Amino acid sequence: MLLSKEKERSTSTFDFASYHTLDEIYNWLDTLVANHPGLVSKIQIGESYEKRPLYVLKFSTGGSNRPAIWLDTGIHSREWVTQATGVWTANKLAEEYGRDPSITAILDSMDIFFEIVTNPDGYAFTHSSNRMWRKTRSINAGSSCIGVDPNRNWDAGFGGPGSSGSPCSETYRGPYAHSESEVKSIVDFILGHGNVKALISIHSYSQMLMFPYGYKSEPAPDFQELNELAEKAVNDLAAVYGTKYTYGSIVDTIYVASGTTVDWAYENGVKYSYTFELRDTGRYGFLLPSSQIIPTATETWPALLDIMLHVQQHPY
Repeated sequence: MLLSKEKERSTSTFDFASYHTLDEIYNWLDTLVANHPGLVSKIQIGESYEKRPLYVLKFSTGGSNRPAIWLDTGIHSREWVTQATGVWTANKLAEEYGRDPSITAILDSMDIFFEIVTNPDGYAFTHSSNRMWRKTRSINAGSSCIGVDPNRNWDAGFGGPGSSGSPCSETYRGPYAHSESEVKSIVDFILGHGNVKALISIHSYSQMLMFPYGYKSEPAPDFQELNELAEKAVNDLAAVYGTKYTYGSIVDTIYVASGTTVDWAYENGVKYSYTFELRDTGRYGFLLPSSQIIPTATETWPALLDIMLHVQQHPY
């Protein structure tokens, strides 16, 4: 990271193959907007517990309230490769519009909203104090333990199995659904927009592509379509470097998890709700070397494109 900082000072270029601080990522958002003013804008949808702005990139070619795709990375702050993949992907979207027919078709008919640092307080804390921090940084009344797991705080099976009622737990669900401003800001935005057709939440690690449900074992009503699309996406991902992903419902593929982003989105009318778990399968885990950032982003790209194109071609 220090090497990349020095390089940036001397060349004023952003190194996509390095991990970056929150300030560096936020500065880069402004650079992307400046470089693509007719396509990309930055909106603030709220602020974190520690009053950091929650920024979303909007990719749009015009029109009001068009159907939209929501992307987020970094809801668990220690999953650094997700934010790094998010930056690479946002740049790819901007650079490829007008060149890549798939991206052009998607953005000519839909908007994409992309929150690259979904948990900025936690992310800043992983750089300053505890590299393995997962949760938000809110204070829990009556406990010395800090933070809530923002991927157990959603109003979908809230408080059920796979989440904890203990503030000291890594999977603490919070005092009530949407107690965390980082979560509530997304909820308010998606419900306020009213035309979000897909939500893709990117995590690491385990090499999986999953869809609802996480909090119950019954198949989602759209199970077959979601499963077939996931199969295509992981096959196209594997075609790049041979990286193998498993896929299926959250509860069948990884474990029971209540109060998750994708279950909430699905239950609020967002049919195409997916979560990725990026590289690897545990050798490095959350400490994935920066040399794997670009390969990870590169292989994930065709899978993301599969999902986004399917959404664009199957309006509902």
